[in-house]
Amino acid sequence: MPDKTSLLREKLLDLFMDAPIAAAAKSFQELEQSLESDSSVVFILFGDICSIGAIVELVKQKDKVAVVHMDLIDGLAAREAGVDFIKTQTRADGIISTKASLIRYAHQLGLLTIQRYFLLDSRGMENILASKQHSSADFLEVLPGVMPKIIRQLARECDKPIIAGGLIRDKEDVVGALSAGAVAISSTNPDVWFL
Repeated sequence: MPDKTSLLREKLLDLFMDAPIAAAAKSFQELEQSLESDSSVVFILFGDICSIGAIVELVKQKDKVAVVHMDLIDGLAAREAGVDFIKTQTRADGIISTKASLIRYAHQLGLLTIQRYFLLDSRGMENILASKQHSSADFLEVLPGVMPKIIRQLARECDKPIIAGGLIRDKEDVVGALSAGAVAISSTNPDVWFL
């Protein structure tokens, strides 16, 4: 029988088949826009320990998947206790983090996990391909997302679905990332959410 995270991963993959753009909101104003978009998934990139529960609830009221970026929530330590807080005090479906230890712990708790990687040079690429740390992540998010050759290689060589994010500005960028093998893109650009 599949575990909870496997079911969440499959649900997210199904949602991305229909609407492959995750709206990444950096403010309440952007959150309101994201809730009106066709995006079924909202990455929450703002808030603090006092507001994150209410922010997640707004997303859930619209029947969207809520994924909290642990590293960007003020007052929420990027430690296991922070993951415990997200799990027990909010209805978030999952987390995003650059920290492998948080991804592992969140996965153990049954949260959907997205490990974010910034690819600045070939060494960053080598680190992803050589790393076993992402083994508990459900998805890998790669930034910037406007690198079709790199996305193609990662999609071919990694055993996790790839989300392309960062610098996605228009339909051409979206199509390029998806054609290269990304299962979805994430964008903070509201114009992209409404493509």
